[in-house]
Amino acid sequence: MGVQITIRNVPEEVRDELAAQAALNRQSMQEYLLEELERLASLPPIGVWLEEVRRRVEESGTVVTAEQILEARDADRR
Repeated sequence: MGVQITIRNVPEEVRDELAAQAALNRQSMQEYLLEELERLASLPPIGVWLEEVRRRVEESGTVVTAEQILEARDADRR
């Protein structure tokens, strides 16, 4: 059996937006929020993710300059 979570002081605009998103997904607010909480819980914390990215960059030895990124971006626009 799951536990209950209460969130106090949610601004009305936030509640209304969440209700609208739930309705677009044809879900109740509870279904929508539970799905979102499960999705959030499955993601690594941003600090852990950034460390993993930094580690992979260091291990690969690949260096891409900002200039190279901009050139690649602009090449698609020609």
